[in-house]
Amino acid sequence: MATIHDIAVGAAFNIVTAVAFLLLFAFLRLQPVNDRVYFPKWYLKGTRASPASAGATVAAAKYINLDISSYLKFLSWMPAALKMPDDELIQHAGLDSVIYLRIYRTGLKIFVPITILAFAVLVPLNWTNDTLESLKVVHSDIDKLSISNIPYGSKRFIAHLVMAYVFTFWTCYVLMKEYQIVAKMRLRFLASEKRRPDQFTVLVRNIPSDPDESVSELVEHFFLVNHPGHYLKHQVVYNTNKLAGLVEKKKQMQNWLDYYQLKFERKAERPTTKTGFFGCFGSDVDAIDYYKSEIEKIGKEEAEEHKKVMKDPKSIMPAAFVSFRSRWGAAVAAQTQQTSNPTVWLTEWAPEPRDVYWNNLSIPFVSLTVRRLIIGVAFFFLNFFYVIPIAFVQTLANLEGIEKALPFLEPFIET
Repeated sequence: MATIHDIAVGAAFNIVTAVAFLLLFAFLRLQPVNDRVYFPKWYLKGTRASPASAGATVAAAKYINLDISSYLKFLSWMPAALKMPDDELIQHAGLDSVIYLRIYRTGLKIFVPITILAFAVLVPLNWTNDTLESLKVVHSDIDKLSISNIPYGSKRFIAHLVMAYVFTFWTCYVLMKEYQIVAKMRLRFLASEKRRPDQFTVLVRNIPSDPDESVSELVEHFFLVNHPGHYLKHQVVYNTNKLAGLVEKKKQMQNWLDYYQLKFERKAERPTTKTGFFGCFGSDVDAIDYYKSEIEKIGKEEAEEHKKVMKDPKSIMPAAFVSFRSRWGAAVAAQTQQTSNPTVWLTEWAPEPRDVYWNNLSIPFVSLTVRRLIIGVAFFFLNFFYVIPIAFVQTLANLEGIEKALPFLEPFIET
């Protein structure tokens, strides 16, 4: 059982670990090489174009912050963030950051009054009994603070019951108020944000086949009938995995071409490369001419594949992006079942264009369902069998448990 010493050791370990991670975060946050990682919103808004650090004349300053004074005030941003109004903080760091801070504030609002009330009412009630001592059971001083130190049938249980209702009411009240604030904050944020295509678009999957209509005609007819006045347009999804591979390969070749052209401008000497595996084997050729020819060849393959995809009806997948005239129309379509058959015309909010992984859109609905089932089963067994090592580690939480599990360590523990 836990003693004050065990709790103190655990608390000290957790505090030291938390401080270590905080210091590591503070150090990495101040490095110019990580500036775009920790301040992406500033770059997207255009308020920052390059890392702000002293010692710019030194080459190492591009990667390491050489301003010693910045390390002495590395936590100065925390009080400023806590004092900043929510609307200003949203503009500065985004809605997610504000919600993240409010989670901590909500925790303080809930647990600080509960802790004070528990120590003022429950702890004295539990401590002033001698039930555990009279039962002659193994216990520690910590156990005297718990409800187990109250004798059976005692009226002091009424205080625990009343406090349970008080704690529950207070928690629910704080959460209700917080949810109201967050909901209003989110609505204001959405109203003030610039309109994006994904806010008006729904992804439709598992479109049933029709021998009399193409997928595009079927989607248009279905939404004109079921969502009149709200449907705007649609775009069917093509199986362009091969085309995407060619586009990616062309980008890689273009990057290599840019690299060798910069190298040629700096050294005024035509660079060479090998045409074999990873540029390590084969004959030496002019790098610039080689990558220009490769880009031209891939460009022709890309154009041919694009024509093939557009002409081949089999390349059209049973999925489409459907756009609506209003957010309300898109919300209704995304959050409601479209037909009596729950396995067809499946709708969901369309992701942001940059978040679409096009290769996955070609996965059939049955295959996608099977994959989700496999992942769910694997996740269940992972959590189930994870209890075994956790239980073993829990037995080692104190010195007595270590002695029982590993008897050969007993001499070292005793000394």
